[in-house]
Amino acid sequence: GPSRTLILINGKRKNLSSLLYVQFSPGRGETGVDLSSVPQEAIERVEILRDGASAQYGSDAIAGVMNVILKSKYDYSSLSVNTGVTHKGDGKTYSVALNSGNSSEKGFINYTAGFQQVDNAIRSTNIHVPTEIATFGDGGGGAQDQLIKAYLKDYPTGGNLNGTGETTAGRFLINGGLNFGEKGQLYANAAIVAKKVVSNANFRQPYWRQDRGLLHNANDNGGKNYITTATLAFPSDDPAIYKGYIGYMPTFEGDLKDYHATIGAKNEINGWKTDVSLTTGGNSQVYTINNTVNRSLGKASPTSFKPGGFNFSHLVGNVDVSKALTDKISLSIGSEARSETFQIIAGDTASYSGQGSNSFPGINAINATTNSRFNIGIYADLNWDITKDFLVNVAARTEKYSDFGNANVWKVSSRYKLLDEKVVIRGSYSTGFRAPTLHQIYAQSIQASFAAGTIALSGLFNNNSVQARLLEIPKLRPEKSENLALGFGLNLSKNTSLTLDYYSITVKDRIVYSSSLSTDDKSTDLYKILAANDLASAQFFVNGIQTKTSGIDFVFSHKNMMLGSGKLGFNLAGNYVLGNKIVGDPAEPRPVAAAKTSILSTQIRSLLTEGRPAYKVIFGADYQVGKINVNLNNTLFGKTAFRDVDNAGSIMNHMKAEFSPGLVTDLSVGYMFTDKITLTVNVNNLFNVLPKWDLVVNSVETDATKKAAGEAAAKKILDNADEKALLRGFLGFSGRYDILGYNGSQFSQLGTTFNANLTVKF
Repeated sequence: GPSRTLILINGKRKNLSSLLYVQFSPGRGETGVDLSSVPQEAIERVEILRDGASAQYGSDAIAGVMNVILKSKYDYSSLSVNTGVTHKGDGKTYSVALNSGNSSEKGFINYTAGFQQVDNAIRSTNIHVPTEIATFGDGGGGAQDQLIKAYLKDYPTGGNLNGTGETTAGRFLINGGLNFGEKGQLYANAAIVAKKVVSNANFRQPYWRQDRGLLHNANDNGGKNYITTATLAFPSDDPAIYKGYIGYMPTFEGDLKDYHATIGAKNEINGWKTDVSLTTGGNSQVYTINNTVNRSLGKASPTSFKPGGFNFSHLVGNVDVSKALTDKISLSIGSEARSETFQIIAGDTASYSGQGSNSFPGINAINATTNSRFNIGIYADLNWDITKDFLVNVAARTEKYSDFGNANVWKVSSRYKLLDEKVVIRGSYSTGFRAPTLHQIYAQSIQASFAAGTIALSGLFNNNSVQARLLEIPKLRPEKSENLALGFGLNLSKNTSLTLDYYSITVKDRIVYSSSLSTDDKSTDLYKILAANDLASAQFFVNGIQTKTSGIDFVFSHKNMMLGSGKLGFNLAGNYVLGNKIVGDPAEPRPVAAAKTSILSTQIRSLLTEGRPAYKVIFGADYQVGKINVNLNNTLFGKTAFRDVDNAGSIMNHMKAEFSPGLVTDLSVGYMFTDKITLTVNVNNLFNVLPKWDLVVNSVETDATKKAAGEAAAKKILDNADEKALLRGFLGFSGRYDILGYNGSQFSQLGTTFNANLTVKF
């Protein structure tokens, strides 16, 4: 998950996003970093550290560290103008960015300012009528079924504008340093991005949702009226108020801000290098819902709502000291103190009252909280060049968190050079940890719904809640990892190199966003606890599983081949997953296990083990001749799969939606008019390759008899064209998302896109 890779800016920790991702696609239950706050034009390079990163950097580095290095000097100013569009003429992109600054012997300043506008790209398809009737109809050919048929005859797409959202963003970054003494420097950098994102919710057709007369007028649709007394969701309403009504489409709008800033000083005295810094950062997201209603409020409902949002911030202090003790031994020590604050912001009362604002109910005031924690860590790192070819490195780190206690990690790694450095052998073994985020500890998203004659609550409850205590859900602990890495590099010539690396990462006490816990068995404690607390179901974050992920990374590069009057280069890079599995049985709380349900449903298991490609390979070629540069990249995405039990039912225990491998080709052609003016034209997904998926029989049952019966039932459905179409309709929400499946694929659904960039240096 994204929260297991630590992101640094110039070696300092970047703040997390305030958003807790809860959709059923890879990254569910995670909180990542919004890298869009760093303009691409401000980046000098990106460094990747994998081996034992937690022992040096602490939490979040189980999968490694990405360190974004900013431009630290000024050579020239550059203006970059960019525009693009998809092959369907939508998704237009416009951006402009200026990078400039100044430098001298006393120091430097480098800054980047940019603006970007991205229009939405629509990929709606016709709604599958049988699935729509099965979902929203009365099932007997009555008035509701007839309404659906009549409406979709006139509006085959159901009015949907499904696709990507519209984004407007402004970015600014500044990086500077002021030299003092012989080897000292005061340094600082800061960046901010402000974004406005507007996306469309599913269109609410008259047979799905009704607006109580608030979102249309009688002249819409020429006054035609699809609604009759027999099809009214609210019998008390007068059908006349729906004259001209064809439905409505809510919009979901987000105002996002992300910032980070660091100030520090580094110096060297008598061989001792010191670096002292203070870093701050934050991310806020507040939302607006327009063109919708809260049906519980009837005609008194607003049509615009502020449903709340989230805010995260941190303050980090670092002290790092290093010295070469001898010509073979070097030592680094340091400490970090960090405070974090996570805030859940309540929506306006109308947004969460009753059913809440349609399409996105607001955050209830009872869920609005502000929570903080503090931690301090120290580390030591020792490098020993036993010989000029043989290096050994050891490191250890200890941390203390205010909310769960201590964490201790360590690593040992080595590197050996052979044949005049033509061969490099390397390996490491390390332990790591990831602290549960404040989002995972304190987030609550509770909604009220009418079920079985009463109002019942469902949703995410945090681990400090009464509900968690009753269901014996323990408080969250840090994840712990064991990392093994082995690899070698071959420098076959100055133009040819090969690296091959094996990795194996075991994560214990891995935090997962649980299944929705419920049962119909009234004799169980789970049912009694849920009923006594007016709960229809409940979800929690739990240290529920152990996972093991292993694979191979490889990179081959050959450059400077003469071809005609130009130079040709090749590169081949990829990853192959050898294993990605859940080890053993999940740690089920007693009431959950006794009710014969699980925190880890088939759907969640599938997401964790099949949701990402089994392999990904990139083959690229670069040709430079005169003023022209041509780059061709081919990216092969391996297959993925998903068992969407929520939308298609229990039959998905015996089949899965499988996304076929896809080969996506990108072409880039650049031309230097002068040494200061360059034009680059890109065609991404040159052959318009789109995700393709189909249903395949594959049961998760371990009992041979049940497995055979389940697969026979699945095969029977897939052999019947109408039943298969109906099932695909459920998975694609009646065809609204047929190109993707409702829960995503392994590469973009936009198809071919065109882009042009003009860069002027001055």
